[in-house]
Amino acid sequence: MRYQVIGDTMPAVEVTFDQAGESMYTQSGGMAWMSEGIAMDSNMRGGLGKSLGRMFSGESIFMATYRAERPGASIAFASTVAGEVLPVDIGACGGMIAQKGAFLCAQNSVELSVAFTKKLSAGLFGGEGFILQDIHGSGMAFLEIDGNKVEKILAPGEVLKVDTGNVVAFEKTVNYEIETVKGLKNIFFGGEGLFLTKLTGPGRVILQTQNFNEFAGRIIRMIPSGNK
Repeated sequence: MRYQVIGDTMPAVEVTFDQAGESMYTQSGGMAWMSEGIAMDSNMRGGLGKSLGRMFSGESIFMATYRAERPGASIAFASTVAGEVLPVDIGACGGMIAQKGAFLCAQNSVELSVAFTKKLSAGLFGGEGFILQDIHGSGMAFLEIDGNKVEKILAPGEVLKVDTGNVVAFEKTVNYEIETVKGLKNIFFGGEGLFLTKLTGPGRVILQTQNFNEFAGRIIRMIPSGNK
């Protein structure tokens, strides 16, 4: 298969299959357009257990698989918010741990499963849920980035503290935990909540400049209520 990322503000990835039988899968509703010569199959990929795990990690229970029936067939998957689409060679990097909602689509040889954080506190208080996504296997996967991508390569023992909503994904060599913001004034008046994500190297970390959950919350607060 071949791919190209199209667009700047609301990007999509368009995949062209070189051979019949090649396939891509995405969460329900992820496809934007496709040519003739592609068959669609909606299923609970991996069975009921993995499907329920995907639901808790922010993805749909049912996944849609698109299989080429002839060479040269093409299909596109579009991002849901303004930002970027990041191609990741999963086999080359040894897999990634991603926040919920980051997965866009992948080749059929890539597996998507539940990844539990090492510490319960990270899930209870981290702001993005106890369950993350473990993307492993071989082949290409494509991640959604809200806003612009920022990439950090952490040295062994190097620490990066991030607002949880700005974390997209990180390599499995990176340690992930939650750190409490120190000081009552910082907690109540700092505007960053109670907790920060602490990432410790070595490994690659992918960040995003927009925290979409925070952005959506600001919009909701501006919507007039029915009570006057």
